[in-house]
Amino acid sequence: MIPAPGPSLLFSILAGAAPPLPVQDAPPPTGEGRPEITVSREVSDVPKTMTAAEAKPALERYLRWLVVNQKPTGAWGTGVLECYFEQGFEVETYYAWQVAAHGLACVALVEAEETPERRAAMERALDWLATTRIPKRGSHWDVDNNWSTLYGLVACVRAADDPRVTGERRARLEARGKEFLASLAANQVPEGGWAYYDDPPFTRRPTWSTSFCTALILPTLARAKELGWTYEPRMLERAKEYVKRCALPNGAYEYDLRPIPRITGGEHINDVKGSLGRIQVCNWGLSASGEGFATPDRIRRGLEAFFEHHRFLDVARMRPIPHEGYYANAGYFYYFGHYYAALAIEELPAEEREAWHARLRPHLIKAQRKDGSTSDFLDSTYMITASTSYAALALQLGMPERRAAR
Repeated sequence: MIPAPGPSLLFSILAGAAPPLPVQDAPPPTGEGRPEITVSREVSDVPKTMTAAEAKPALERYLRWLVVNQKPTGAWGTGVLECYFEQGFEVETYYAWQVAAHGLACVALVEAEETPERRAAMERALDWLATTRIPKRGSHWDVDNNWSTLYGLVACVRAADDPRVTGERRARLEARGKEFLASLAANQVPEGGWAYYDDPPFTRRPTWSTSFCTALILPTLARAKELGWTYEPRMLERAKEYVKRCALPNGAYEYDLRPIPRITGGEHINDVKGSLGRIQVCNWGLSASGEGFATPDRIRRGLEAFFEHHRFLDVARMRPIPHEGYYANAGYFYYFGHYYAALAIEELPAEEREAWHARLRPHLIKAQRKDGSTSDFLDSTYMITASTSYAALALQLGMPERRAAR
């Protein structure tokens, strides 16, 4: 979920980073020390497909981790630097990442099959989201507060559609959602997108954006408009056009929009093998927001590429240096890409979906830890929260009880 490192972070990596810093105000996720970085099974033993019934226990473990590791305040993790590998960002950025991961955890609990414990955790989480301080821009170059704005708005809109969220709680979340919308409007780049850094000359309105940040918010913007959460009339249309302009003839989506696409041959991030996650989120974002550009055939081709070249995501997962993998894949592409692959599957005809979910499930479970959590990049608490939430959300999308509810 986080982008490439800033200069100080890169220097610390090249110099040889130290082990994670102890964080005094952050109880370990299990109460018994950091989770083990062992996967639930050997990669060679991972089946090619998995039924919903076979995957259900893993989903229950993911959701159980979210419930057990939630703080009494309703939050997860901390908003401070936890690891030397993440030096170089502004102080505000660590809090922004916490809020963004929190938004994902909120959505995971809203979408989950209800139990009394999950209902209570969901309500505490939504209350924290509605009342916590909104992250600010860290500096002239560090706009990581956009992550909290994007996923905070996703959580607010999803909660507004849940009949269990009523009264004062719903009113607070609607007010908070409108604040996130105002932040998006203020930070939409002239070309129409959003991202988490800025390029010189640094201005109040950022000038750099990415396809995937922009795509992930398109359906939420469309739904916010239907809810009457007003915003600048052309914001959604400009964002859609930005994502469509990032589409390349090879089926990939550019990382960021360039007048001349950054394709130089060899291992490049804009090759299909470096765009596996972006393809899914861009196709889903356009399709789910009513844009005909992302046809079912285009979605199918993107999913086939995802599974054909999946090994490049496997190799990059948990590598501590951003974009270290082949085709500039980064560890944090993994669960992001799998969640949006699951959402893309839901845009296909109903009779096709189960076969695709069956292929996706093993990749969502094979790296689950014994305590029920997972991660795809480092072990900061915000990343464990985000990865675990992405995995839970992706598995929930293919469960029969969810399909029956729809």
